[in-house]
Amino acid sequence: MMDWTDRHCRYLHRLLSRHALLYTEMVTAPALVRGGAVHLLDFSPREHPVALQLGGSDPEELAAAARLGQAAGYDEINLNCGCPSDRVQSGVFGAVLMRDPGRVADCVAAMREAVEVEVTVKCRIGVDDQNPEEVLPEFLSRVGAAGCGRFIIHARKAWLQGLSPKENRDIPPLDYDLVQRMRGMFSGLHLSVNGGIVSLDQAERFLEAGLDGVMVGRAAYHDPASMLAQADRRIFGAGEDADAVAVARAMLPYIEAHLAAGGKLGQVTRHMLGLFAGRPGARHWRRILSEGAHRPGAGPELVEQALEPVLQAA
Repeated sequence: MMDWTDRHCRYLHRLLSRHALLYTEMVTAPALVRGGAVHLLDFSPREHPVALQLGGSDPEELAAAARLGQAAGYDEINLNCGCPSDRVQSGVFGAVLMRDPGRVADCVAAMREAVEVEVTVKCRIGVDDQNPEEVLPEFLSRVGAAGCGRFIIHARKAWLQGLSPKENRDIPPLDYDLVQRMRGMFSGLHLSVNGGIVSLDQAERFLEAGLDGVMVGRAAYHDPASMLAQADRRIFGAGEDADAVAVARAMLPYIEAHLAAGGKLGQVTRHMLGLFAGRPGARHWRRILSEGAHRPGAGPELVEQALEPVLQAA
């Protein structure tokens, strides 16, 4: 979710669910440790619980980045072993690490030694010509033995040669059954499933089948209200359903503060475009925000203007 789940997006999602665990977009350890880009760790205290997702493959560097994440206040440090982009491959991290569980184990051990917050791993079921039936159990076993107790498994292979990152999100077939079998093989691990999950009904079925968690990415971004507004009540058994109109208006003070600090309206409202997906007035909401957010002087009043067709159609 690089370039998607930035701090503005996460603030919006937190207004929709008080209990869902939010993840940052992937931040590379070299950028933090060597590049000094600690501004990438900025987030609102309102986002908790929130996990920092790191990319990297050097144990010492990841340990240093994890310390920075803990000092910044993150509740969890997650190591990405699933991203298939060319940039990630050239840096020898992301999904390419599925080929080297020993290195991942070393990275996890170093990170766990460096911080007190939980260290978790997001992975694929394999890459390229690997046999997931063999690769995934070995990966979970070796990395789990290094101290990782929680994994998020994207139930697709990543094809590092021949498919683009976008194609890698759709073309390789999903193998939810394999993830379910891992649940039986590794009873001591906390296993969450990821990939192709588009509704709360689907998420509930995975939890009822015995998986420990469900991670949702694109569906929560493009249709955040459908995925998150009822999550506290249905998934966590706590709280009331969020109202999308109330959430849009609750963003106004945040937008005002962002503009006062020198930010741009579109940096926030681009994440709000899907807030009314599937509802009457949604097309007008998207058009007004998309066309108006980049105009000089645009401010919170544009959100109120965009809400009018939604309210009129209700």
